[in-house]
Amino acid sequence: MTLSVTLVTEREHIVQQWQQALTKHGIKSRVVPPSELANAVNGQVAVVVDVDGAELDADELLSTIGFVRASGVLPIAHVDRDRDALEDIITELCHGLVTNGGEDVARIAEAVARRADRQRHRRFEFVTVSPCSDDVLAILGNGDASLHRRPLDASDDGSDIASITIDPSATKATLHLKSGAVCQLTVPAAQAGTYVTNGEADIAIDGEKLGARLRELRLAAGLTQAELARRTGIHRPNIARVEAGRHTPSLETLARIANAIGVSTTHVLVSRES
Repeated sequence: MTLSVTLVTEREHIVQQWQQALTKHGIKSRVVPPSELANAVNGQVAVVVDVDGAELDADELLSTIGFVRASGVLPIAHVDRDRDALEDIITELCHGLVTNGGEDVARIAEAVARRADRQRHRRFEFVTVSPCSDDVLAILGNGDASLHRRPLDASDDGSDIASITIDPSATKATLHLKSGAVCQLTVPAAQAGTYVTNGEADIAIDGEKLGARLRELRLAAGLTQAELARRTGIHRPNIARVEAGRHTPSLETLARIANAIGVSTTHVLVSRES
């Protein structure tokens, strides 16, 4: 299937920049003005929104990017200004795909085909031993990561792992132990979201519970939302959204918040009742 990307812009140099980068990867493109946003998502794998060209205010930008994401299409924000000036929620909605031209455009164009693969969350990208324990660290194609406590199955005798191989389908990893035993790890069918293991159970990220947990830990650390915002570089309104359960952060953002509070990411995700 031929991939196609919509460019929501009226600036010719932005069109040329993106078309050149996309063509190198066999990706077609079409151009629509900001006034025709409703026509931008049909049959597209991604939509590039020219933020400054469209002169969108904060609410209009959030609505535009949110509409693209809610339509099941990958949003990409193209900005002329400093990328850090955008609200953190915009970066989250775009899965980090924010560019201000040049090499950024080439890099993101290359990533479009990969991001278009909606089954990448069901395939292993990397499986290794955790750097902090003998647990197994698994990273999926969409960037989700999980820790799996040993023994993994009845064949796992607990001896050191000698090597790990991922089968061609990338849905199964075979672990060869120094004792000669062999055990396997498979991508769970339910692994459609982000999961982290505390060694006892897999904890799915629940926005409301996560927000309450972060607020609890922040207050216990004696931090205000403003201080946490200063330490993380995340705008205070976005921290407020997370704590209120209105936005679930990515693992990367969650790690930044946890580090600023002074706890581990797993400690945030696992309540004291777990």
